[in-house]
Amino acid sequence: MNVSVLGAGSWGTTLAIVLDNNGHNTTLWEYKRSYAKKLQKTRVNDIYLPKVKLSESIKITHSIDEAVNNQHLIVIAVPTQFVRSVLMKIKNADLRNTILVSVSKGIEVGTLLTVSGIIKDVLKNINKSNVGVLSGPSHAEEVSRKLPTAVVSASEELKTAEMIQAAFTNSYFRVYASDDLIGVELGGAFKNVIAIGAGIIDGADFGDNTKAAIMTRAIVEISRLGIAMGAKRETFAGLSGMGDLIVTCMSRHSRNRYVGEQIGKGKKLKDVIKSMDMVAEGVETCKSVNKLAEKYKVDVPISNSVYKILFGKADPQMVTYELMTREVGTEY
Repeated sequence: MNVSVLGAGSWGTTLAIVLDNNGHNTTLWEYKRSYAKKLQKTRVNDIYLPKVKLSESIKITHSIDEAVNNQHLIVIAVPTQFVRSVLMKIKNADLRNTILVSVSKGIEVGTLLTVSGIIKDVLKNINKSNVGVLSGPSHAEEVSRKLPTAVVSASEELKTAEMIQAAFTNSYFRVYASDDLIGVELGGAFKNVIAIGAGIIDGADFGDNTKAAIMTRAIVEISRLGIAMGAKRETFAGLSGMGDLIVTCMSRHSRNRYVGEQIGKGKKLKDVIKSMDMVAEGVETCKSVNKLAEKYKVDVPISNSVYKILFGKADPQMVTYELMTREVGTEY
């Protein structure tokens, strides 16, 4: 197939490598012209994926038109808050026979839309059956080294999810198919907020007991909000829910966990963000989760606690005390 990846960050670059390994005619789009030229010359993404060589068969371009024309599948791998501006550049392209796959894990601030929702909002003529998502516990640093990884492809049309599955699956990258598009997206987005909380626990030296409690109770509130938004409960017990939550809360590769860790050590959010080359999606998604919980009247105490620490400048120790002394109840 002719496939393209919009966004040459660590994940976009890695997925371009996966698709190229699978024998597809692969194009990687980088928005900055100078960096696209550097990638063309060196074949190494020094900023986002150092020491990983890009095959000469991967076409690298700065031209968005070149990246989207005559493609069977387009992967959207830019940070969620920039997806709309990128899609606006291609809204007049003929995409009737193209599958669009989101691999971005966030909720758009303001509209409270998932990436599939943004796609449908901007690209008015695209059939909803041509929109899908790929999500799950999958750090780019490990996938690029061909370490065994399992993820989920999802679409409202199962056949579309299975087409995405076929495009990506190989001996080290295993893809399961699902028709719970909203559930898979929400699991990937919401867990980033919890990962910031897990990082705060690390930075504040609360310990493993605290992190285990936060992660376990977090999947309950993620499920609660997701179900209210139309997702299936079982999705949150799978790869794109609990699986992604575990790896993002525990891994040294996790940007969101790193942000939380620095906050837990007493650093200011703006300084932490300024020091990073990559985007931690959970920071902006935390705002969206807070508003979604209000909209759907769902109790999300852990997510709300992360919000208070990030944007209300609340003390992690005090917020933890408030969580621990809430009114007790049954587990389910």
